[in-house]
Amino acid sequence: MPTAAQIVTFDDAPGPPGSTPWVDGALLETDVAIADHDPAWADRFAQVESLVRGALDFRALVVEHVGSTAVPGLPAKPIIDIDLTVADCTDEQAYVPALTAAGFVLRVREPWWYEHRCLRHDGLPTNLHVWSPGSPEAFRHRLFRDWLRSAPEDRARYGHAKLAAAEAANAAGEHVMQYNARKQQVVREIYARAFAAAGLV
Repeated sequence: MPTAAQIVTFDDAPGPPGSTPWVDGALLETDVAIADHDPAWADRFAQVESLVRGALDFRALVVEHVGSTAVPGLPAKPIIDIDLTVADCTDEQAYVPALTAAGFVLRVREPWWYEHRCLRHDGLPTNLHVWSPGSPEAFRHRLFRDWLRSAPEDRARYGHAKLAAAEAANAAGEHVMQYNARKQQVVREIYARAFAAAGLV
């Protein structure tokens, strides 16, 4: 498990000069679409979880539904975010070929940011984030999800921030990372309350 200091410290440093996280020319999405919460998202997670575990078996150490689609009542982009923990996310040969055979495509590789990898499955719209054990970012994802499930005021605040960010980003023709930047201040404020409630600060 990461330390409290690691959990409450965000790594916002950009990648090295000239680096790109995008694999094989993957492109950022525009036209950010936010939908009302759909109870079917939980079923879709279960479907994708079964697909991942079927592909990796014991190599899938943890498979967690995270992000806004994991929070009942919260509007979200209708793409399931899943955190997958494997023994070593830098060892792509240990998991990428099996996931590719199951319909996933490696889209993101960020060695400078917790060694994050992300695979997409467009048939079952999914972002599969891959981490090694003890990743502070994966821990934060679970903490944020659980806090929003239990804190209706912050859940509503975040929902409003998401809708406003999507409207502004779409009007400006921005991509999804710019949409994320527009809501970051609210996200960090909510994290601060979640960290305090968990006794991390």
